[in-house]
Amino acid sequence: MAASLPCELNKFAAHTQRLREILSDTKRCFNDINISGRFDGTQIITAELLREEEAEVVGTTEKPPCIVLFGQSASAKGRAINELFNRNILPAFGEADNAASFRMVRFKYGSSPSVSLSLPDDYSLVHVMEAYKGPWQCIPRGDLELSEDEKYDHAKGSAVLDVTLNHPLLRTGAQVVMSPCNHGGDAEEVIKACLQGVSAILMYAFSSEQLTKKHLSELAVLRKIVPCQPVLFINITTNNSKPSGRTGENVPVSPTSPNHSTPRESNHTRTEVFKAPSVSPEKTQKDRKKLAVCKHLCDLGFLNSANNPLQKHLSADYFKVDSDLVDMVEQFPPAAMLFVRHVLQSYLINAATVLNNTHNRCLQMFIISAFDMARDMLITPRKLEFAREKEDELYRTFLQMAISKHDEIRNLISDTIEFMRSDILVKTEEYDFIGVDVPENGAIQTARDLKICTGQIQELVLGSLNHAVANKLVNSVDILRDTYTGTLTRCLESLEKIDKEHPEGASATEALKQILNTAYQVEINHNSSSSLIRVLLEKMKQLVQSMPWKTPPKVDNEWKKKVATDMLASLSASRLAKSISSQIKDRLSKSHESFATALKMLESRHSGRLDKIEEERLKMRKIHAPRVAKLALESTSLRDVVLHGMPQMGREIGRGQYGVVYACETWSTYSPCAVKSVVPPDDKHWNDLALEFYYTKNVPDHERIVALRGSVIDYMYGGGTSPAVLLVMDRLQKDLYGAIKQGLDWTSRLQVAIDVVEGMRFLHSQGLVHRDIKLKNVLLDRHNRGRITDLGFCKPEAMMSGSIVGTPIHMAPELFTGKYDCSVDVYAFGILFWYVCAGHVRLPSAFEQCANKDQLWQSVKKGLRPEKLTQFDEECWLLMQACWEGDPEVRPLLGDVETQLRAILQRFTRHTPNTKKSDLRSSVQRGMRPE
Repeated sequence: MAASLPCELNKFAAHTQRLREILSDTKRCFNDINISGRFDGTQIITAELLREEEAEVVGTTEKPPCIVLFGQSASAKGRAINELFNRNILPAFGEADNAASFRMVRFKYGSSPSVSLSLPDDYSLVHVMEAYKGPWQCIPRGDLELSEDEKYDHAKGSAVLDVTLNHPLLRTGAQVVMSPCNHGGDAEEVIKACLQGVSAILMYAFSSEQLTKKHLSELAVLRKIVPCQPVLFINITTNNSKPSGRTGENVPVSPTSPNHSTPRESNHTRTEVFKAPSVSPEKTQKDRKKLAVCKHLCDLGFLNSANNPLQKHLSADYFKVDSDLVDMVEQFPPAAMLFVRHVLQSYLINAATVLNNTHNRCLQMFIISAFDMARDMLITPRKLEFAREKEDELYRTFLQMAISKHDEIRNLISDTIEFMRSDILVKTEEYDFIGVDVPENGAIQTARDLKICTGQIQELVLGSLNHAVANKLVNSVDILRDTYTGTLTRCLESLEKIDKEHPEGASATEALKQILNTAYQVEINHNSSSSLIRVLLEKMKQLVQSMPWKTPPKVDNEWKKKVATDMLASLSASRLAKSISSQIKDRLSKSHESFATALKMLESRHSGRLDKIEEERLKMRKIHAPRVAKLALESTSLRDVVLHGMPQMGREIGRGQYGVVYACETWSTYSPCAVKSVVPPDDKHWNDLALEFYYTKNVPDHERIVALRGSVIDYMYGGGTSPAVLLVMDRLQKDLYGAIKQGLDWTSRLQVAIDVVEGMRFLHSQGLVHRDIKLKNVLLDRHNRGRITDLGFCKPEAMMSGSIVGTPIHMAPELFTGKYDCSVDVYAFGILFWYVCAGHVRLPSAFEQCANKDQLWQSVKKGLRPEKLTQFDEECWLLMQACWEGDPEVRPLLGDVETQLRAILQRFTRHTPNTKKSDLRSSVQRGMRPE
């Protein structure tokens, strides 16, 4: 016990220190992201550590682990405490002591033993202690027990007895708390005081097979306060205990022998209620069910009815430990150590999981934001070009319409004048002048009154005529409400909605509306100076200004009719139509120019915005995402090492550019495993490795992808100066390179090619691009089925920064430009398929002639490809040629590639049903083809 528990607590202290560092780095990283991500022109990138998430992690890192011991009696708790410390630190309590009142005791680390009293608010209480009188090995009983006066003094009664010991159990900051006995206070208040400020490891000792109402009530309160916290129940009954049948008031219990000196000396006095692990589980369960306390614990929800041994449960987000019931004699030392280990693991794993979920949430936000940014940068120029083309088409259409409508407008005006003549004359006769006193005889006294009357007749005639002509003109215009006008409007509105930086600038949407209104006449009103009605009215007035007026002898109905008739006769339909068409063309031209100016300004502003987006996207891919990915690697590695421990590495089974691969028989529940050990030499490699781990770890399980099972960081590697990252993955039999070299038959090679395409299609469906498809990155299982591995260069398409990565002979030409997409995997597969069909691993002759990789790349960009071998099937040759096309747009889709490969495989297997695989391979390599 003494050796095991300190070891677990030491490990917990080391892990909490690492967790504290990850939390600190996370907060600092998120703060940098939030400061950097606040810029105009696109969505704001925000990394957030929720308060409840931080509180849970801080609770684990800042609160010391503490074994909190509750129990039925002072004797039960005292024996358990002595067993934990493996010494008699508490005195032996007898039967009479169970009715006494004892303080809450808190054990902490100190260089020398000491005893003091402190109040709940950590103020020291001046009190003369018996321990001050001389050296002591066992805490004096007088310092533990409350006197009669102290029972009624709340301050002294609630004081905690602080004991400092130089003990390995306490050396890393851990504590042990014994709850008070017969405190007489509120149970909830007392329990909370015991649990305050610590990461509690709960234990409960009982010395009777019956739990009284008081004890059941206290346990119910404990369950209410910490409903998810497990409790280790410790049975300390002896062969002298006499269980009582009463369940009402406090039932006296038989104490342990007061004469025993140490727990180990009194083992012969204990009754073996719980059997040792060597006894059959059936008998142990039967013995436990004899205890009434077991039923009580089941009823309270601490134990399940099956009374299974200690278990731990791990879900995606939560690690849970079950309560357990153990016997002090046979089970307590190992059971307590295991229980403490699992509870401490639960604190660490749950805190690390909270942090890891935060890191993953942030990285997922980066990926989504990167896709949004990439889409914005792709769509915005297309929207601007679409708006320019459609507006120009709309303008030219309406301009042509205005020109072609001249004759129609002229005829419309003439017909309207003739049609309205009689109505206008009637209205004129019935018109009563406003503001002019016309005598009954009609004689006008002044020229001014005559001018007013004439003007009112003009307004009446021209107003009636103008309204009728305008309405018919609107109805006669061919309104071209094609669907694209609505699409164009929405396109412009979306562009201007994003462009929030210059809301006061010229609006392309308003300019478009002017064009539409000019052609459609959808905003006609008599008072609008910009409407066609006002234009028509002004032109009519200009035409009647030169009429020869003579002062009539009197203003009567005849005079009104004469004035109206002369006005109508003086109007020229042709001149009006010409003027109207000219006005429409002028307004269209002005609106078109206004639109072009507004669109140019909008394009300029969006160009600056897109530059900012690309800058932010590059920063997100190059700086923010790698930093968060490293934190995610650290948090999940901490979780894995706490849960599963360090993997035990065996023989070396592979070596690459960035690490060494070792065999590992078992890790966690996985077997066999391979452990890739990588020692990143600098931050760039750390970031690349962290991103590789994140993308690979989050790829859903698929039978064509080698699964990454977990990771562990060995911080002690290299003396602690250069930590090693251990990536644990499934171990397969061999890679495709070795299989072809060993003579893998033709149909098996074809099947592996199909498997590779299936794996590539799955990665692409997850938005990932592998970027390093080659023979050594395809592993084969015992049935020679292929799986893609080594996702070191694998990234979401939107998160790729244009880096030139991969294996030279498998790299597509566009990789060297920095602008590429998932079709580079199709190209790489074409080269891989050449080896599959060739049946050997020698470099193509065309590539062997290149002196170095730079010359190879230059030749590939100019069109150099592997040569056609004599053994190639024609359909296979055409397929690989299509895959390695220089133009990525014409390369086939992987779905079509898989269909063709399956047809090829079916053709070979159908025509050679009785041929051995070795014979088939030989025939293919000799150039034979199925008919």
